[in-house]
Amino acid sequence: MKILHTADWHIGQTFYQYDRTYEHQQFLHWLVDTIKAKDIELLIISGDVFDIANPSAVAIKLFYAFLNSAVKAQPGLQIIVTAGNHDSAARLEAPKPLLESSDIHIVGLIERKADGSIDYEKMLIPVRDRSGETVLWCMAIPFLRMGDYPAVAESQTLYADGVSALYKEAYEHALTKKQGGQGIIAMAHLHTLDAELSDHDKSERVIMGGIEFVPAKAFHEDLLYVALGHIHKAQKIGGKDHIRYSGSPLPMSFSEMNYKHQVVSFDISNGVMSGLEMLEIPVTTELLRVPAKPQPIDTVLEALLQLPEATETIHTAPYLEVRVLLEGPEPALRHKIETALAGKHVRLAKIDVRYPSSAGEGAEERIASATQLQELSPLDIFKKIYHEDYERETPEELVALFQQVLQEINTKEE
Repeated sequence: MKILHTADWHIGQTFYQYDRTYEHQQFLHWLVDTIKAKDIELLIISGDVFDIANPSAVAIKLFYAFLNSAVKAQPGLQIIVTAGNHDSAARLEAPKPLLESSDIHIVGLIERKADGSIDYEKMLIPVRDRSGETVLWCMAIPFLRMGDYPAVAESQTLYADGVSALYKEAYEHALTKKQGGQGIIAMAHLHTLDAELSDHDKSERVIMGGIEFVPAKAFHEDLLYVALGHIHKAQKIGGKDHIRYSGSPLPMSFSEMNYKHQVVSFDISNGVMSGLEMLEIPVTTELLRVPAKPQPIDTVLEALLQLPEATETIHTAPYLEVRVLLEGPEPALRHKIETALAGKHVRLAKIDVRYPSSAGEGAEERIASATQLQELSPLDIFKKIYHEDYERETPEELVALFQQVLQEINTKEE
């Protein structure tokens, strides 16, 4: 049986305010073609189908159009989808009764039985070959929120230990169903311990101290494959080829300029995994940095003027990050950059402003404690920050403006 693992589509996402519908359309068209070309029998999508819990009608239509196209292009295709932390679990599950008739299974919510125990049966999906025989069991476990997992007595890391306990109990339940020659795989949408993060991953809410990081040992060693979602950088975890993040299909930040986005294909036959293959996703819209390293504004503007002229296909124009090195404030910076880019085949996404480093020897130490803050006046703090950022004294006109603002604030408080 050939299986394809993908995750973190984030349909409906915008890239620095630019709509990405065209990029998602192209990815999904490519995915349908790949499913057909690779003769995929099971597609697993490990969470974050949508970018927000209440996606637009356009985003929802895009997802269901893909499901329709995929099952038509590949008769007998089975699809298993779990909810991620960006998805509304209930909303994603809503059409479940209708979709199951097309071998599309969606698991978003953790449900409990009348006695309060977790309903593991709901999360265990039988996977059948083309003859109708069950050859595989999939533990389709969505993103776990507080209260979804078992309580572990005297635990110092309640989330990680609770999630580990849930996967242990889910696996034990799967063993009661498993017969000779059958295998078990798992889906998970979580942050594993030691996972390598992209810049966009770092913007996700992380609990202080990393106490929500789940170790690779949470997944039983006899699982044939663990299809991870949540981290956008494709990678294997714990040095194990069968525990993997597929990564996001679209780049989420400029740090991913030279990064190859992918889906993961593999075979399972007679309870053994083989044929692991990373399938690179074609880039629809490039990421561009000009210049490669921050340069003075005049150099930057000259480089921008050399960019190619605009074409009619603006939806394929590269996203542009402009990198500027400044000596001090430049109020007209954006206007100068936008003027230089007029008529160019790019979409300005980000202006990355840098200043000469103040981290060398003799640099003033940054304000480090509440006690130090209390000993300084607001004007002192303002001057200190300005000096650290620009390595020069605060101009008198800025000091005067700052004092005026302080006076107005004090007057209003009185």
